[in-house]
Amino acid sequence: MLILVLVSLAALGLAYANGANDNSKGVATLFGTGTASYRGALAWATICTFAGSMTAISLAGRLVDTFRGQGLVDEAALLDPAFPMAVGLGAAATVMLATRFGLPVSTTHALTGALVGAGLASTGSVHLAALGSGFVVPLLVSPFVAFAGTLALYPMLHKCRIGLGVTRESCLCVGEQVQVIAREGIATAVACGPQVEVGTRAECFDRYRGRVAGIGAQTTLDRLHFLSAGAVSFARGINDTPKIAVLIFAGVALPRSMGLLLVGIAIALGGILHARRVTETMSHRITAMNHGQGFTANLVTAFLVIFASRWGLPVSTTHVSCGSLFGIGMATRLARRRTILGILSAWAITLPVAALLAMGVCLLTR
Repeated sequence: MLILVLVSLAALGLAYANGANDNSKGVATLFGTGTASYRGALAWATICTFAGSMTAISLAGRLVDTFRGQGLVDEAALLDPAFPMAVGLGAAATVMLATRFGLPVSTTHALTGALVGAGLASTGSVHLAALGSGFVVPLLVSPFVAFAGTLALYPMLHKCRIGLGVTRESCLCVGEQVQVIAREGIATAVACGPQVEVGTRAECFDRYRGRVAGIGAQTTLDRLHFLSAGAVSFARGINDTPKIAVLIFAGVALPRSMGLLLVGIAIALGGILHARRVTETMSHRITAMNHGQGFTANLVTAFLVIFASRWGLPVSTTHVSCGSLFGIGMATRLARRRTILGILSAWAITLPVAALLAMGVCLLTR
């Protein structure tokens, strides 16, 4: 009985870690473009993700079957009570470690690695063919599809904006420049006269001028941007909740709706309490973006994640959303390569780290 309770706690811990690392990925563009404050963006993400978690009860049953591990590991491993606990703890520890450093990683990737590690520890083997076709290929292909989709869609929307007569204008920032001078260990603020800056900064964003269907272009875009961010968060709830809930089903005989509800609540709590660092990375450190570019990235991400969830493909919302932002950065030539390389490095070690942690947990419990 104790092991079954521990399995459920491990699953909820993974759900909390998922919320901490993933909750901002749908609304990072809202915060990054100044469309919403951090709290406003996070509240919108929490609401839409929870709605997606509840919708997963009817739409994402195939993902539950995929992440049971059937076909990937031997049946003997699935019957081992330590197996789902090792998977949950290994994946949760990996995702929380990345969250601590503000790195957006994939819960799907961590779960895949944990399944492999626990399977090896339990029975000594995994089915490589199933690992490649059912897990690795979708995880590797999805960010490239998002990257290419964003590169293709952004110029089209840009031309559409010009065709509608909507112009883009940057604000003019005028104010007194202040420099801090340190003398003998004492810092003193010295006014250096007026300063004029033109362009976009964290406090100075592009705006759109014109009207579409009788409504101001900026107002229309802001509404569409919120809807697209909500769609990404909704899709993430559909995509991630069943993958985690399957661990609860392995530990406790609960109705599917109850398991998904508990996971949805844990995801929401993780996002509310621990999402700040990953949000900063996604919003400001990958690339600078304006409202239209953020909307484009969200549109591509939402479409790909919802499509994959419907057909039971284990893609990662992280990989897709980051791939879209990489595409925007490439299209605008504002991508911050050091940050992107750091994220890619984290992706590369997620699977082996989760596998080793899950293997260790499984061996210790046995």
